[in-house]
Amino acid sequence: MAVDWSHRSDYIVRKHGVTADQADEALADDNKVVFTPDYNSKSGTSDRTIGDSPSYGDILTVITVDEDGVTYGVNAWKSNERDRRYYEQGGTDE
Repeated sequence: MAVDWSHRSDYIVRKHGVTADQADEALADDNKVVFTPDYNSKSGTSDRTIGDSPSYGDILTVITVDEDGVTYGVNAWKSNERDRRYYEQGGTDE
């Protein structure tokens, strides 16, 4: 999946210490868990992907949005306990 981080790569590094390359690793993880739409999205337009980033050394939560045929990276951070659990069990608690 090609993701355009041109508008947010500096932000995710500054705010969360995650690079665009590390977020891309999580997006490419074969064992990733994807929520479409993101369960925390108020607009319902973003997706949440939870995946492993080997170069970061941990599980990341990555938020993307599709617009006019382009997937934009919006945010990425070290996964919290809930997202980590979803990743480890391959989906939600339900």
